[in-house]
Amino acid sequence: MRRVDLPSGTVTFVFTDVEGSTRLLEELGEAAFATALLEHRRVVRGACARNGGVEVDTQGDAFLLAFPTAPGALAAASELQEALGGGRVRLRVGLHTGTPLLTDEGYVGVDLHRAARIAAAGHGGQVLLSSSTAALVGLDGLEIWVRAGSRTWPPPSASTSSVRPRFRRSSRCTGRTCRYRHRLFRVARSNWPRSSSCSAGRSCDW
Repeated sequence: MRRVDLPSGTVTFVFTDVEGSTRLLEELGEAAFATALLEHRRVVRGACARNGGVEVDTQGDAFLLAFPTAPGALAAASELQEALGGGRVRLRVGLHTGTPLLTDEGYVGVDLHRAARIAAAGHGGQVLLSSSTAALVGLDGLEIWVRAGSRTWPPPSASTSSVRPRFRRSSRCTGRTCRYRHRLFRVARSNWPRSSSCSAGRSCDW
């Protein structure tokens, strides 16, 4: 039976996952990790509900949320990052807006995969947006990042000196006039790491 609470038409997805969850489990131990994870889920669900979103799915420490408006999605993402900012749980958050197919089994389409990949491109404490989402919320408070280097990220074993940044800040890119096809937008107040090392060994295909 189709869920009647899921937004249709133009939808903004918010995908979150915990950075370094396995390492955090080892550091905290099972009991403390379970408590931290429970608090993280409370924060994410609260921010989602207060900003008009719907929880589509959760698996492990990852959430997929759907919002009928891009500003609502961004407000929720910013709120949950601020609430978790002082804790041990650090979230990667990715936003993407599209027109997915809504079926009796839920959403189907490439937009789901893009939201997940955008989140995976970030680091804990960051909120990253696709170009389609940025166009709907405006560029105030956002920084433009463009892909640098190859389409395949270096393996985790690569030395930091040999790794090129996945994205770099662009001084030649201004909103929709940017000549780069592969753009991400970062909420400026989130903590962009200074390191150019790569934190994951997955392929990235927008």
